[in-house]
Amino acid sequence: MPTYAYACKDCGHAFDIVQSFADSSLTCCPECEGTLRKKFNSVGVVFKGSGFYRTDSRDSKGSSVSPAPAATPATPAASPAPAAAAS
Repeated sequence: MPTYAYACKDCGHAFDIVQSFADSSLTCCPECEGTLRKKFNSVGVVFKGSGFYRTDSRDSKGSSVSPAPAATPATPAASPAPAAAAS
């Protein structure tokens, strides 16, 4: 379950509380019965770079993205040529 940070608008009391996603936000300060606000912290994961592909973390020899293979049209299978009689 996630931990949420709250701060009171009236007295400035700040605290953290573990709540379920389904729980509603707290609105009343436990110290002075004032109005609470939820504090938002910075995210722990930061994505940097030009893209987020499977090949981005591989070695850096030239281009990190390989071209897709060319699609070949479906051709019927050729039957083998009859063997010529040796004379």
